[in-house]
Amino acid sequence: MFKLAVVLLSRFICEGEERPRSSYWRLVRLHPSSSKVMESLKNIPEFFAGRSVLITGGTGFMGKVLVEKLLRSCSDIETIYLLIRPKKGQEVQERLQDLISLTIFDEVRRRNGLLGKIIPIQGDITQPKLGLSLDDQNLLRSKVSVIFHAAATVKFDEALKKSVAINMSATKSIIDLALNMSKLEALIHVSTAYCNCNRLENEEQIYPVNYAPEQVLTAAQTLDSELLDVLTPKLLDGRPNTYTLTKALAEQIVNEQNGILPIAIIRPSIVTAAWKEPIPGWVDNMNGPTGIFVGACKGILRSLYCDSDCIADLVPVDAAINLCIAVAWHTAVYRPHNIPVYNCTTGTCNPIYWGDIEKWFHYYLYAYPSADVFWYPDGSFKKHQLMHKLAVTLFQRCPAYLFDFFSIICGREPMMVRIQDKILKATSTLEFFTVRNFRFKNDNMMTLWKSMLKEDKNIFNFELTSINWASYIEIYVLGIRKYILKEDPKTIPIARQKIMRMYILHMVSQATVVAIFCWLLLKRSTSTRKKLIETVNICFSLMKKFKKLT
Repeated sequence: MFKLAVVLLSRFICEGEERPRSSYWRLVRLHPSSSKVMESLKNIPEFFAGRSVLITGGTGFMGKVLVEKLLRSCSDIETIYLLIRPKKGQEVQERLQDLISLTIFDEVRRRNGLLGKIIPIQGDITQPKLGLSLDDQNLLRSKVSVIFHAAATVKFDEALKKSVAINMSATKSIIDLALNMSKLEALIHVSTAYCNCNRLENEEQIYPVNYAPEQVLTAAQTLDSELLDVLTPKLLDGRPNTYTLTKALAEQIVNEQNGILPIAIIRPSIVTAAWKEPIPGWVDNMNGPTGIFVGACKGILRSLYCDSDCIADLVPVDAAINLCIAVAWHTAVYRPHNIPVYNCTTGTCNPIYWGDIEKWFHYYLYAYPSADVFWYPDGSFKKHQLMHKLAVTLFQRCPAYLFDFFSIICGREPMMVRIQDKILKATSTLEFFTVRNFRFKNDNMMTLWKSMLKEDKNIFNFELTSINWASYIEIYVLGIRKYILKEDPKTIPIARQKIMRMYILHMVSQATVVAIFCWLLLKRSTSTRKKLIETVNICFSLMKKFKKLT
């Protein structure tokens, strides 16, 4: 209690420095110590009880898990305001119904009244003032206590103008709204661990960027897209894409509110399928490793340019969301002096390497194969770019052209070359990250975990050191099979039989190609030809034995 009193006293003595007079600071000064003592005694669900939350990006992957978690674990929350824009002819209410009808909301649906706490607010983060009506602005200003700003474009190859509008302008608009919120206690800005990927070592701090956010915002608003595309390589400053640049600049916008608003920054690394909740293995998009896994299990991705010795910094989506909620509670209760940064990463506390992913993924891919594959899934990671390009040409592009050639002859629409173009474009955007060894320190995250109450740890688990990666990859593969490929687990036995037949065909085709090649080279040598035939026969014998064993 003595320590708490000292912290409270030092927090509110200005020592001659005039602090900005935002609504947040006025609120804090009204109830300095008594409010903090009361709040510090509350666990996380008790803190959220009776409070209203605003979420941007609630229809995205992380946003869906956040909404579900708040409703299920903080059931006394008053309201979740969800910023939604009309899309593809759907009004916001229709989009909300699509959201809450997802399987991850099954448990919440069973609890009467919880889904009614979600209030959709029509808006558009790319528009001035988030596209909010005046009535909605006033409603949010008077009601909201916590903001989770998770909206972002995650497309690595997004044009700079659009990336600036979504990742930067929206952040600025959220802050402008927050400055006039009378009850605001925490604003959680979801960034990315890779926003400073021009550095291999990253601390939990906001790093400077060569260009001021205002300069880039002005350029994006005034210059045409073609000119911006010409300027983009110069602006990137060692970063591989507009996503990482605009997320770094968004942090600069946030940093301008240091000491003015109660803000914290969460930096997840590569967000992947759910570890434990709401459903183990749940995933709803093909970003990052998920897309790689899907391409590989279908047999159409045969090579990935990747250094197996580099750390693959994976973070399950439920762990990232649990951290976001815990940080919101901690920010509101303890009101840190500065803007704390939390690297939500595993590389320094529980590393998994790309080589481990390749090994375990292959193992579980054959244990739980897809029921519908184009070819036997036998791809691999290539550390050398030349070998990767050769493998892509021989085992992806050439078969794709051959497949489309026969499709045209049979009167079907050619599609494999188009699919390969998309795959190669997607994997090329990942290469910057798969051949570099990034290290993200996560001391703030680890310290927060140690300081939490036992009951909160049980509900909001983000102890990433306890993840068993081999078991998690199994969960991940099963999740991809069920939620991305939409394949019933009951089809696994039949799929195993199909994959075995595909394996035999794969081996026969390889042996045939090798035999023909050798025969063409050595067709004048009778003895060599006999040895080649003997070798082929041995291969067939081994395949038969392997089939019996499996």
